[in-house]
Amino acid sequence: MNKRGLAPTDDSARRPRVAISLGDPCGIGPEVVAVALADPRVRSALTPILFGDREAFSAACSLRGIDSPLRAEQLVAVTDLPRDLRTFGRVHEDGRAQGAASLAYVDAAIDCVLSGNADAICTAPLSKHRVSLSHAGFAGHTEHLAARFHADVAMMMAGPRLRVTLATNHVALSDVSTKLTPEKIAFVIRLTNRELSIRFGLSKPRIAVCGLNPHAGDGGIFGDEEGRIVIPAVIRAREEGIDASGPHPADGLFPRAARGDFDAVIALYHDQGLIPAKLLDFRETVNVTLGLPYPRTSPDHGTADDLAGKGVADAEPMISALLLAAKLVRG
Repeated sequence: MNKRGLAPTDDSARRPRVAISLGDPCGIGPEVVAVALADPRVRSALTPILFGDREAFSAACSLRGIDSPLRAEQLVAVTDLPRDLRTFGRVHEDGRAQGAASLAYVDAAIDCVLSGNADAICTAPLSKHRVSLSHAGFAGHTEHLAARFHADVAMMMAGPRLRVTLATNHVALSDVSTKLTPEKIAFVIRLTNRELSIRFGLSKPRIAVCGLNPHAGDGGIFGDEEGRIVIPAVIRAREEGIDASGPHPADGLFPRAARGDFDAVIALYHDQGLIPAKLLDFRETVNVTLGLPYPRTSPDHGTADDLAGKGVADAEPMISALLLAAKLVRG
């Protein structure tokens, strides 16, 4: 029994097994994971397998007054960093060691599902900058997962009122138009349609595609990308039997989608999609990687170094990510 009165249950064999990476040991990852795994909603929904730093997780439990919610076999120590390298909120030197450790946790979680010992992955936040110091070119979880699984993927922000899939992820705004092609957008529409059908249980998803330019180009006044790139992709998707429409002016589309007119929106660049998703439901919006053979989710926030170690980090986004991972396994 822990300090919150939560006792282990004996029906874990019936629950989805979720491999969890602890995130950057100096950020809020250990804290939000500790709080989430002690939450009754999470404990009843899944069986966790945590990969990370044992001492960092223990310190996070102590910080929030929680006896460890995990059995010994559910916490796999990938690294146990020296104390000065895992002090919450304090990055030692350039953070290279913490970045390397946090990516090692992710790789261990991936290995766990590949070996058949877990059904889904949920990743706590890491620092792209700190990881890139030891892994040149690292752009984020999504790209790393795609490479590890040799899969073509897309990033979806899934919230209670809005689902948004990105046609481009971590790309400089000046490069977005050069990265977009009819084939790329058609692939993202197709992938979104498939995952909504298979994992989210929607029989005929309604998918709306944003325009790139203001007013979706306004007939070519503000750019030709809509006619040259977006419309051919939508036509191709419709020919495949997908209920796709667009390009829609983004400013008018997102209110309609939030009202329920569409099941998902395809945004053409990062901030076009993430700003409305986070504005509407930040705590419950979950980052989902589409296209992997296993569900992967993550809370949609960073390491929040300024909050680490203060005992005030909000664990609700991590709880939402864990619950959705379990739901997608069942779906």
